[in-house]
Amino acid sequence: MARIRIFVGSVFGGAQLTARAMGKALTDAGHPTSVSENPTLEDLTSNDDAILVCTSTTGQGELPAPLIPLYAAIRDTLPMQTGRPFGVIVLGDSSYGDTFCGAGELMEEALYEIACRKVGETLRIDALETTDPESEALPWVLEWANSLP
Repeated sequence: MARIRIFVGSVFGGAQLTARAMGKALTDAGHPTSVSENPTLEDLTSNDDAILVCTSTTGQGELPAPLIPLYAAIRDTLPMQTGRPFGVIVLGDSSYGDTFCGAGELMEEALYEIACRKVGETLRIDALETTDPESEALPWVLEWANSLP
């Protein structure tokens, strides 16, 4: 089973609760999983676990504060992670139009820049359509994890 590291970006706790629930589900499914609620560059570079980003989107498509240090460190140092698998769960509000789920797009771009390999499609969860992101994310994350090398 694949080892998975979940990087969390949350403002009001929705992405944090979702990440914790995904971590438990993945562990229960046999995937050794850790959840980093204030991820650092060392959380990325000290292992070769698959990466799952679980984040909300703030303001006009921006990253929540807990992800900004990791994002900035990736962009500043470009620690190559060639072929390392990643996936993204992003929570947002479609009423924001073009910036809907923008934080997920920012993290995808940063991970692509360091040669990570995206597995599956990004799961975009719209607050206007669901009040229970965990139940929407659960089938997606189990399918995503089972597709990891």
